[in-house]
Amino acid sequence: MTNQQEFYSPNKKAFKRFLKNKPAVFGALVIMLATLIALLGYLITPDSTPDTNDQIPEAALQSPGFSTQMLTVKKNRPVENSNIFQKMLFGSPNPNKLIPINNYEFKSDSIFFEKFSGYDSKGELVVGEREGLNIADVYNALSADKNEVMRLGDQLSYYDVNGNLKSDNIQFLQKEIKSKSIVKKRFLLGTDKFGRSLLSRLILGVRISLIVGLIAVFISLTLGIFIGAIAGYFGGRIDDVIMLLINTVWSIPTLLLVFAIVLALGRGIGIIFLAVGLTMWVDVARIVRGQIMSFRKIQFVEAAQSMGFGNRRIILKHILPNIIGPVMVIAAANFATAILIEAGLSYLGFGIQPPTPSWGTMLNENYGYAISGKPFLAMIPAFAIMILVLAFNLVGNGFRDALDVKTKG
Repeated sequence: MTNQQEFYSPNKKAFKRFLKNKPAVFGALVIMLATLIALLGYLITPDSTPDTNDQIPEAALQSPGFSTQMLTVKKNRPVENSNIFQKMLFGSPNPNKLIPINNYEFKSDSIFFEKFSGYDSKGELVVGEREGLNIADVYNALSADKNEVMRLGDQLSYYDVNGNLKSDNIQFLQKEIKSKSIVKKRFLLGTDKFGRSLLSRLILGVRISLIVGLIAVFISLTLGIFIGAIAGYFGGRIDDVIMLLINTVWSIPTLLLVFAIVLALGRGIGIIFLAVGLTMWVDVARIVRGQIMSFRKIQFVEAAQSMGFGNRRIILKHILPNIIGPVMVIAAANFATAILIEAGLSYLGFGIQPPTPSWGTMLNENYGYAISGKPFLAMIPAFAIMILVLAFNLVGNGFRDALDVKTKG
């Protein structure tokens, strides 16, 4: 150890030890990336509709990298505009209906197109159904009550969604549709059985997993530190009663306890947060109790007592700051456990309810395809769960090693 390192604070030494732990740093980077993705949310999803639930049945069950031409047809109803913060948090409705097509052609005031119907065994496009639409109805949102388009020469007249009479030139509409309404859309991770973007739902699933983990860890730390501190500091009958409670809850299988809470209180997303949090405080309480029992007879605690400081101050300002290391380790482990519990609940149908995107729900909807030629539908969310849980476990191990004063180098 250099002379400069000898004067580092304990926290700085711990931070430097953490940075030397490459697996822990990798886990921290994964968590930071996941957090950034969760914060941006709908701003970076290919499908930014609420719950990323824009269904394109014709494009269902397509493999990763699938791309096709899309005809975007204006919906004949008003769509509320969302500012950037509303879109980031809640998404925004799609003003267009997406129709995957193989080809198209204009004939006078209409556009005729062949709908996409998949590929045959040789990888060739299947001949799809042929349909036609008026170009004014494609490019503009027409009135639901007055949806007829009138033609006079090269001009098309119609009422828009707000009831205003409009008129456009046929050549202008054809040019605008060709440049703006015919788009190439690519699905990097493919589509599910409803034709929804798997990448979009995977991105939004990060937000659900992190929120569940964050709230569950907050609840478990709040309850666990409070109950464990009381038991460890006061001891005696109080400790006996609290340990009886801890051992009773400890004896109940975690999933069984979560099921009981969910069945009793309902399946709302808030109930899931509460149920997962209420099952993990026991670990925190046991750790805190044991740590405080080992600290309460140390000289600095006895000195604080002799100076007349209250029990609350001694616990909060003198003991808890010295046991923050083990608490951080158990918090990281609980975060990983919360993600697994939420995924398991959603997979079994007791967790986050469709169409809200959750990795467990994605597994529930697609596990049957794992043995039917489209394993990516189940493997993608399963791999995401594995990586995020591994990241939190690596960070927890890094905390444990970094905060161990016996660790050298």
